[in-house]
Amino acid sequence: MKALILVGGFGTRLRPLTLSLPKPLVPFANLPMVMHQVEALVKAGVDHVVLAVNYRAEIMQDEIKKHAERLAESILRDGEPFFVLNSDVICQFPFKELVAFHKAHGKEGTILVTKVEEPSKYGVVVSDKDTGCIERFVEKPKIFVGNRINAGLYIFNPEILDRIEPRPTSIEKEIFPAMAETQNLYAMDLPGFWMDVGQPPDYLKGMVLYLNSVLENEPAKVTPTSTNGTEFIGPVLVHPTATIGANCKIGPNVVVGPNVTVGEGVRLQRCTLMEDVRVKSHAWIESCIIGWRSTVGEWARMEGVCVLGEDVEVKDELHLNGARVLPHKSISASVHEPTIIM
Repeated sequence: MKALILVGGFGTRLRPLTLSLPKPLVPFANLPMVMHQVEALVKAGVDHVVLAVNYRAEIMQDEIKKHAERLAESILRDGEPFFVLNSDVICQFPFKELVAFHKAHGKEGTILVTKVEEPSKYGVVVSDKDTGCIERFVEKPKIFVGNRINAGLYIFNPEILDRIEPRPTSIEKEIFPAMAETQNLYAMDLPGFWMDVGQPPDYLKGMVLYLNSVLENEPAKVTPTSTNGTEFIGPVLVHPTATIGANCKIGPNVVVGPNVTVGEGVRLQRCTLMEDVRVKSHAWIESCIIGWRSTVGEWARMEGVCVLGEDVEVKDELHLNGARVLPHKSISASVHEPTIIM
């Protein structure tokens, strides 16, 4: 089987992290985002993954995404169903179950759908509750018609390629409604959690959902052993090369990356520390993403979805609230209100 992963965007919503790496390569739970999908695809029997990459100007970004299925046609048209995925989605990726459901109904396509609390903010997928056959799509409904939305994960038969003309085409807005009209598109409920992690607040929400899913299914991975007076409140994912000082309190919902050094008495909660980060003694970090090779000073306090780009230094005893700091900056004054530091 084959899969197409749409990775053409520039990741502007996830800046400053994407100023150093393309969004699909930004770490999520100590693994590049796209590799969570690739590993799940391999487990489902996929042996060929196509990445639809865009290196052109931003004005071409949406167009490349619209064309991607056509551009990969020669690879995907081999008779077997193929997956199409948006690269910034994180979930449990039930691809084996998706294949079985798709083959059972025998039609052209299946999309995974996820339940949301406020469907009026989204495009809602209306389908037959017994069979999953999609009846229509309703954009931001003012009255309740359902609470399932497109999760950005699909499987198609190759004949869908006949529907895509060699011009800019939105598969969601043009192809899907046409398939629904002929009863050729089905919806399968996505079990467990789902999150689009393409911007910092949702990245952190997705991290929490992911870690708690791991805690439920593989608890040993996110339950470090407490030593030197340090307390871990699960789930906490610590890379084996990281060093944690004495008398720290770590967790819940923390990811500590490769070669990270955490000093004595540090408090970490609901945050990610990427590779080679250094957190000095008695710092306090909550709801933040700390980019590669950055340093947080002694007694510093960071909160409010701060995001440090690569190689940022936060001096001792500072308070940062909601700061987004571009790479290679040195912060020597507190930032009490959310702002971008260039």
